[in-house]
Amino acid sequence: MITQDQLKDVLERADKLFHYLHIDEKKIEFEEEDLRTQAPDFWEDRLRAEEQMKKVKAIKRWLDGYQEVRTMADELQLAFDFYKDQMVTEEEVDEAYQKAIKAIEELELMNMLRQKEDPMDCVLKINSGAGGTEAQDWAQMLMRMYMRWAEAHGYKVTISSLLDGEDAGIKSVTMQIEGGEYAYGFLKSENGVHRLVRVSPYNAQGKRMTSFASVFVSPLVDDTIEVYVDPAKLSWDTFRSSGAGGQNVNKVESGVRLRYWYTDPDTGEEEEILIENTETRDQPKNKERAMALLRSQLYDRAMKKRLEAQAKIEAGKKKIEWGSQIRSYVFDDKRVKDHRTNYETHDVDSVMNGKLDGFIKAYLMEFPVTDE
Repeated sequence: MITQDQLKDVLERADKLFHYLHIDEKKIEFEEEDLRTQAPDFWEDRLRAEEQMKKVKAIKRWLDGYQEVRTMADELQLAFDFYKDQMVTEEEVDEAYQKAIKAIEELELMNMLRQKEDPMDCVLKINSGAGGTEAQDWAQMLMRMYMRWAEAHGYKVTISSLLDGEDAGIKSVTMQIEGGEYAYGFLKSENGVHRLVRVSPYNAQGKRMTSFASVFVSPLVDDTIEVYVDPAKLSWDTFRSSGAGGQNVNKVESGVRLRYWYTDPDTGEEEEILIENTETRDQPKNKERAMALLRSQLYDRAMKKRLEAQAKIEAGKKKIEWGSQIRSYVFDDKRVKDHRTNYETHDVDSVMNGKLDGFIKAYLMEFPVTDE
């Protein structure tokens, strides 16, 4: 049975969310923005209309989230009072408490995602690092882990580029994670080097080995985001995509390779951005997707310039080896630890099956952002 202090904590947190989220102001804003969608010519400019609908939906999400918190908190207060009159059981009060806490924590977590990029879909790239075959196997395990996480949260995962390892695993993979909300906001916590320690199945002596893989996450921009691509700095190659069996394998040059010379606006240094896409057997579609990935990279670079003071994403560009990891996965000790937040769990199997929410929440709470 919960205590009076626990009830008080729930009610206070609900009240604080009302003030933190400016609920009264959001109600007025929602009415004004929703009114704009009712104009007779609203859908004549499709892109602008879609952007407006996103804005209305985003405001409504905050209002609905707070309404759920308020409802759950009020129901807990009633259940607590009814228990005194023996109208409900201890179990029913505790159940109401768990529902209220869940709603509050979800809204508190969403309140940590207030950067412009947070609601976007994302591009997630994994590169194997030091460790040879073992590292390539580790990179493939991470790919599976993130695919499981995305599946559990209702996102769609598309692999746009995959480079297999020589003996096992993968050297690199690029995935788009789309179709839900806050894919980038949640997964930005995964930027950096991930370290694996285990008794390797690829070591004949059965020795404990350490290997590394890096994860890079950037927002996947859409047509509503302005990104300039200089056509003079862009070139294309085509190649034959490999894939599953069939008569068309390696006969059609559907794979595309995009090359773009990026100039750093601050230093003037030039760098080639190389993007490959073999997602479909339709070359125009692959080109379209490659351009979307390029725009995402350019937007990500501009965003990092703007957020340079935080330097969290830039930390993910460290060399993929000892001393630079953000998280360690120690299989024989049954331990996964994030070195930025000190969040730790001994349920290694669950983590490798995509249960990353504890790590994500700890990161967002540890490194909150303020409104720009």
